[in-house]
Amino acid sequence: MLARSGLVPHGPRTRPSQIDAYLPFILETLEAFPTLTAARLHAMVCERGYRGDGGHFRHMIARHRPRQKAEAYLRLRTLPGEQAQADWGHFGQMQIGRARRPLMAFVIVLSQSRRIFLRFFLDARMEAVLSGHVEAFDRWGGVPKVVLYDNLKSAVLERQGVSGILCGGPVSSVEEPFAEDDGELCLCLDPLP
Repeated sequence: MLARSGLVPHGPRTRPSQIDAYLPFILETLEAFPTLTAARLHAMVCERGYRGDGGHFRHMIARHRPRQKAEAYLRLRTLPGEQAQADWGHFGQMQIGRARRPLMAFVIVLSQSRRIFLRFFLDARMEAVLSGHVEAFDRWGGVPKVVLYDNLKSAVLERQGVSGILCGGPVSSVEEPFAEDDGELCLCLDPLP
């Protein structure tokens, strides 16, 4: 509007900067090495004659640094009670008397609500896995339709195809409540990537 009436518009003017002469080199270097630090780039430009301040230089580099492209991902949505995911976490060693024992955390997460159940064990055997499941289901007041395991060593006995059901041999008294009618323990696994 001001330009049409013949007045000169006021506002921030772009002044020449000391960095302008080095911009082609800076942009080329950032293109080749996008993770190069501003401090290292400042040293490289100083070797070529730049005499500006490092703080101002970092500010200018932030404007010209190439941005990473946003990564696309698919958010999986599940219905309440439909799915949970279980795994172990290792929390180092514990000294019990003269023995050092691994401190393991059994974690199971409801996929829809992200409600977490965590219990520490001194091993990652099948008895601990089953005990963790029973306690989680008791705490939640129900059982999810499917539990996904990502190669949980205490649950994966062998793979049958790319994904599907893995069944173990004879069922112990601890595993009995989880056994199918045919006396084999069956656990569902997620597909391999």
